[in-house]
Amino acid sequence: MTSFSLTNAFKRWLLLAFVVIAAGSANAGIFEDEEARKAILDLRQKVESFRKESDQKLVDQAKQHSDEISQLRRSLLELQNQLEASNAEMAKLRGLNEQLRREYSDFQRQHLDASKSLDERIRKVEPIKVSMDGLEFLAEAAEKKSFETALAVFRKGDFAEAQTAFNDFLARNAQSGYVPAAIFWLGNAQFIGKDYKGALQNFRKLVAMAPTYQRIPEAQLAMANCQLELKDTRGAKKTLENILEQYPRSEAADAAKERLARLK
Repeated sequence: MTSFSLTNAFKRWLLLAFVVIAAGSANAGIFEDEEARKAILDLRQKVESFRKESDQKLVDQAKQHSDEISQLRRSLLELQNQLEASNAEMAKLRGLNEQLRREYSDFQRQHLDASKSLDERIRKVEPIKVSMDGLEFLAEAAEKKSFETALAVFRKGDFAEAQTAFNDFLARNAQSGYVPAAIFWLGNAQFIGKDYKGALQNFRKLVAMAPTYQRIPEAQLAMANCQLELKDTRGAKKTLENILEQYPRSEAADAAKERLARLK
Protein backbone atom coordinates (compact mmCIF):
# COMPACT_ATOMS: atom_id res chain seq x y z
CA MET A 1 0.00 0.00 0.00
CA THR A 2 2.81 2.48 0.90
CA SER A 3 4.89 1.65 -2.19
CA PHE A 4 1.89 2.30 -4.42
CA SER A 5 1.24 5.70 -2.79
CA LEU A 6 4.87 6.78 -3.15
CA THR A 7 4.95 5.76 -6.80
CA ASN A 8 1.75 7.72 -7.56
CA ALA A 9 3.10 10.78 -5.76
CA PHE A 10 6.34 10.57 -7.68
CA LYS A 11 4.41 10.38 -10.91
CA ARG A 12 2.40 13.47 -9.94
CA TRP A 13 5.60 15.37 -9.22
CA LEU A 14 7.05 14.39 -12.56
CA LEU A 15 3.88 15.45 -14.30
CA LEU A 16 3.96 18.78 -12.48
CA ALA A 17 7.61 19.20 -13.39
CA PHE A 18 6.91 18.61 -17.05
CA VAL A 19 4.00 21.01 -16.93
CA VAL A 20 6.12 23.65 -15.31
CA ILE A 21 8.97 23.07 -17.76
CA ALA A 22 6.57 23.19 -20.66
CA ALA A 23 5.00 26.30 -19.33
CA GLY A 24 8.43 27.77 -18.86
CA SER A 25 9.33 26.94 -22.42
CA ALA A 26 6.12 28.37 -23.80
CA ASN A 27 6.46 31.59 -21.82
CA ALA A 28 10.19 31.95 -22.04
CA GLY A 29 9.70 35.31 -23.35
CA ILE A 30 7.86 36.45 -20.26
CA PHE A 31 10.64 35.70 -17.79
CA GLU A 32 14.20 36.47 -17.93
CA ASP A 33 16.44 33.59 -19.03
CA GLU A 34 18.32 33.62 -15.78
CA GLU A 35 15.22 33.44 -13.68
CA ALA A 36 13.81 30.70 -15.89
CA ARG A 37 16.94 28.63 -15.53
CA LYS A 38 16.90 29.13 -11.78
CA ALA A 39 13.29 28.09 -11.59
CA ILE A 40 13.94 25.04 -13.71
CA LEU A 41 17.02 24.06 -11.69
CA ASP A 42 15.13 24.57 -8.47
CA LEU A 43 12.29 22.44 -9.71
CA ARG A 44 14.70 19.77 -10.91
CA GLN A 45 16.39 19.73 -7.51
CA LYS A 46 13.05 19.34 -5.82
CA VAL A 47 12.10 16.56 -8.17
CA GLU A 48 15.46 14.84 -7.67
CA SER A 49 15.22 15.29 -3.92
CA PHE A 50 11.73 13.83 -3.91
CA ARG A 51 12.90 10.95 -6.10
CA LYS A 52 15.79 10.18 -3.79
CA GLU A 53 13.54 10.45 -0.80
CA SER A 54 11.03 8.12 -2.44
CA ASP A 55 13.77 5.69 -3.44
CA GLN A 56 15.14 5.70 0.11
CA LYS A 57 11.69 5.06 1.48
CA LEU A 58 11.27 2.19 -0.95
CA VAL A 59 14.67 0.79 0.07
CA ASP A 60 13.79 1.18 3.76
CA GLN A 61 10.42 -0.47 3.24
CA ALA A 62 12.03 -3.31 1.25
CA LYS A 63 14.60 -3.78 4.03
CA GLN A 64 11.84 -3.71 6.63
CA HIS A 65 9.85 -6.27 4.64
CA SER A 66 12.95 -8.40 4.24
CA ASP A 67 13.59 -8.23 7.99
CA GLU A 68 9.97 -9.13 8.69
CA ILE A 69 10.16 -12.08 6.28
CA SER A 70 13.43 -13.23 7.87
CA GLN A 71 11.86 -12.94 11.32
CA LEU A 72 8.82 -14.83 10.08
CA ARG A 73 11.05 -17.57 8.65
CA ARG A 74 12.95 -17.80 11.93
CA SER A 75 9.66 -18.02 13.81
CA LEU A 76 8.40 -20.73 11.46
CA LEU A 77 11.68 -22.64 11.81
CA GLU A 78 11.50 -22.33 15.60
CA LEU A 79 7.88 -23.46 15.54
CA GLN A 80 8.80 -26.43 13.34
CA ASN A 81 11.59 -27.37 15.73
CA GLN A 82 9.19 -27.14 18.66
CA LEU A 83 6.67 -29.27 16.79
CA GLU A 84 9.29 -31.92 16.02
CA ALA A 85 10.39 -31.87 19.67
CA SER A 86 6.75 -32.25 20.74
CA ASN A 87 6.27 -35.17 18.34
CA ALA A 88 9.41 -36.83 19.70
CA GLU A 89 8.17 -36.32 23.27
CA MET A 90 4.74 -37.71 22.34
CA ALA A 91 6.38 -40.77 20.77
CA LYS A 92 8.43 -41.22 23.94
CA LEU A 93 5.31 -40.89 26.09
CA ARG A 94 3.43 -43.40 23.91
CA GLY A 95 6.31 -45.85 24.31
CA LEU A 96 6.33 -45.30 28.07
CA ASN A 97 2.55 -45.71 28.20
CA GLU A 98 2.78 -48.98 26.27
CA GLN A 99 5.50 -50.20 28.61
CA LEU A 100 3.40 -49.28 31.66
CA ARG A 101 0.42 -51.06 30.12
CA ARG A 102 2.47 -54.24 29.62
CA GLU A 103 3.88 -54.01 33.14
CA TYR A 104 0.38 -53.52 34.57
CA SER A 105 -0.90 -56.49 32.56
CA ASP A 106 2.00 -58.60 33.86
CA PHE A 107 1.25 -57.41 37.40
CA GLN A 108 -2.42 -58.35 37.05
CA ARG A 109 -1.49 -61.80 35.74
CA GLN A 110 1.02 -62.33 38.55
CA HIS A 111 -1.53 -61.13 41.10
CA LEU A 112 -4.14 -63.50 39.70
CA ASP A 113 -1.69 -66.40 39.75
CA ALA A 114 -0.70 -65.53 43.31
CA SER A 115 -4.37 -65.33 44.34
CA LYS A 116 -5.09 -68.71 42.79
CA SER A 117 -2.04 -70.21 44.48
CA LEU A 118 -3.11 -68.71 47.81
CA ASP A 119 -6.67 -69.99 47.36
CA GLU A 120 -5.32 -73.45 46.63
CA ARG A 121 -3.14 -73.37 49.75
CA ILE A 122 -6.07 -72.14 51.82
CA ARG A 123 -8.31 -74.88 50.43
CA LYS A 124 -5.71 -77.45 51.47
CA VAL A 125 -5.81 -76.33 55.11
CA GLU A 126 -9.28 -74.83 55.35
CA PRO A 127 -11.98 -77.20 56.66
CA ILE A 128 -14.48 -78.43 54.07
CA LYS A 129 -18.17 -78.90 54.80
CA VAL A 130 -19.07 -82.57 54.29
CA SER A 131 -22.47 -84.25 54.24
CA MET A 132 -22.40 -88.06 54.48
CA ASP A 133 -24.97 -90.67 55.57
CA GLY A 134 -27.15 -88.05 57.26
CA LEU A 135 -24.26 -86.39 59.09
CA GLU A 136 -22.86 -82.92 58.38
CA PHE A 137 -19.42 -81.93 59.61
CA LEU A 138 -16.23 -80.07 58.75
CA ALA A 139 -13.18 -81.96 57.54
CA GLU A 140 -9.71 -80.95 56.46
CA ALA A 141 -8.73 -81.64 52.88
CA ALA A 142 -6.11 -84.24 53.87
CA GLU A 143 -8.61 -85.94 56.15
CA LYS A 144 -11.22 -86.12 53.40
CA LYS A 145 -8.70 -87.45 50.89
CA SER A 146 -7.51 -90.15 53.34
CA PHE A 147 -11.03 -91.46 53.93
CA GLU A 148 -11.94 -91.40 50.23
CA THR A 149 -8.73 -93.30 49.40
CA ALA A 150 -9.58 -96.03 51.93
CA LEU A 151 -13.15 -96.30 50.61
CA ALA A 152 -11.85 -96.54 47.03
CA VAL A 153 -9.64 -99.47 48.08
CA PHE A 154 -12.68 -101.20 49.60
CA ARG A 155 -14.77 -100.66 46.45
CA LYS A 156 -11.92 -102.01 44.35
CA GLY A 157 -12.28 -105.30 46.24
CA ASP A 158 -8.98 -105.28 48.09
CA PHE A 159 -10.56 -105.88 51.52
CA ALA A 160 -7.36 -106.71 53.41
CA GLU A 161 -5.78 -103.45 52.23
CA ALA A 162 -9.03 -101.64 53.01
CA GLN A 163 -8.84 -102.82 56.63
CA THR A 164 -5.34 -101.43 56.89
CA ALA A 165 -6.40 -98.12 55.31
CA PHE A 166 -9.44 -97.65 57.59
CA ASN A 167 -7.49 -98.61 60.73
CA ASP A 168 -4.80 -96.10 59.76
CA PHE A 169 -7.44 -93.42 59.14
CA LEU A 170 -9.07 -94.03 62.56
CA ALA A 171 -5.70 -93.90 64.31
CA ARG A 172 -4.90 -90.53 62.70
CA ASN A 173 -8.38 -88.96 62.82
CA ALA A 174 -10.04 -90.13 66.05
CA GLN A 175 -12.21 -86.97 66.26
CA SER A 176 -13.19 -86.88 62.59
CA GLY A 177 -16.79 -86.73 61.40
CA TYR A 178 -15.84 -89.64 59.12
CA VAL A 179 -15.31 -91.98 62.10
CA PRO A 180 -18.80 -93.64 62.00
CA ALA A 181 -18.47 -94.31 58.25
CA ALA A 182 -14.88 -95.56 58.67
CA ILE A 183 -15.95 -98.03 61.40
CA PHE A 184 -18.92 -99.21 59.31
CA TRP A 185 -16.78 -99.94 56.24
CA LEU A 186 -14.02 -101.43 58.35
CA GLY A 187 -16.54 -103.86 59.86
CA ASN A 188 -17.76 -104.82 56.39
CA ALA A 189 -14.18 -105.43 55.20
CA GLN A 190 -13.57 -107.61 58.25
CA PHE A 191 -16.80 -109.56 57.68
CA ILE A 192 -15.89 -110.23 54.04
CA GLY A 193 -12.44 -111.27 55.24
CA LYS A 194 -14.17 -113.68 57.69
CA ASP A 195 -12.94 -111.85 60.75
CA TYR A 196 -16.39 -112.14 62.30
CA LYS A 197 -15.33 -111.32 65.86
CA GLY A 198 -13.51 -108.17 64.77
CA ALA A 199 -16.41 -107.14 62.58
CA LEU A 200 -18.97 -107.77 65.37
CA GLN A 201 -16.89 -105.73 67.77
CA ASN A 202 -16.74 -102.74 65.39
CA PHE A 203 -20.45 -102.89 64.54
CA ARG A 204 -21.34 -102.89 68.24
CA LYS A 205 -18.97 -99.99 68.81
CA LEU A 206 -20.65 -98.07 66.00
CA VAL A 207 -24.17 -98.66 67.38
CA ALA A 208 -23.09 -97.50 70.82
CA MET A 209 -21.19 -94.37 69.73
CA ALA A 210 -23.45 -93.09 66.90
CA PRO A 211 -27.05 -94.24 67.45
CA THR A 212 -28.37 -91.58 65.02
CA TYR A 213 -26.03 -92.61 62.21
CA GLN A 214 -28.03 -93.37 59.06
CA ARG A 215 -26.47 -96.80 58.55
CA ILE A 216 -27.21 -98.13 62.07
CA PRO A 217 -29.97 -100.49 60.81
CA GLU A 218 -27.48 -101.95 58.29
CA ALA A 219 -24.86 -102.19 61.04
CA GLN A 220 -27.26 -104.15 63.27
CA LEU A 221 -28.13 -106.47 60.40
CA ALA A 222 -24.40 -107.01 59.87
CA MET A 223 -24.10 -107.74 63.62
CA ALA A 224 -26.75 -110.47 63.29
CA ASN A 225 -24.87 -111.93 60.31
CA CYS A 226 -21.66 -112.02 62.38
CA GLN A 227 -23.51 -113.72 65.26
CA LEU A 228 -24.92 -116.33 62.90
CA GLU A 229 -21.46 -117.01 61.50
CA LEU A 230 -20.22 -117.38 65.09
CA LYS A 231 -23.12 -119.82 65.84
CA ASP A 232 -24.75 -117.37 68.26
CA THR A 233 -28.30 -117.95 67.04
CA ARG A 234 -29.96 -116.57 70.16
CA GLY A 235 -27.94 -113.36 69.95
CA ALA A 236 -28.70 -113.08 66.21
CA LYS A 237 -32.47 -113.43 66.85
CA LYS A 238 -32.36 -110.73 69.49
CA THR A 239 -30.47 -108.38 67.18
CA LEU A 240 -32.94 -108.98 64.32
CA GLU A 241 -35.89 -108.37 66.66
CA ASN A 242 -34.28 -105.08 67.74
CA ILE A 243 -34.13 -104.01 64.09
CA LEU A 244 -37.88 -104.73 63.64
CA GLU A 245 -38.68 -102.84 66.82
CA GLN A 246 -36.44 -99.81 66.31
CA TYR A 247 -36.45 -99.46 62.51
CA PRO A 248 -39.65 -101.16 61.26
CA ARG A 249 -39.76 -99.23 57.96
CA SER A 250 -36.14 -99.71 56.97
CA GLU A 251 -34.83 -102.06 54.29
CA ALA A 252 -32.87 -103.77 57.06
CA ALA A 253 -36.21 -104.60 58.76
CA ASP A 254 -37.41 -106.40 55.62
CA ALA A 255 -34.24 -108.49 55.57
CA ALA A 256 -34.56 -109.13 59.34
CA LYS A 257 -38.08 -110.54 58.87
CA GLU A 258 -36.88 -113.02 56.26
CA ARG A 259 -33.97 -114.21 58.39
CA LEU A 260 -36.09 -114.55 61.51
CA ALA A 261 -38.53 -116.67 59.51
CA ARG A 262 -35.70 -118.96 58.41
CA LEU A 263 -34.43 -119.25 62.01
CA LYS A 264 -37.75 -120.48 63.42
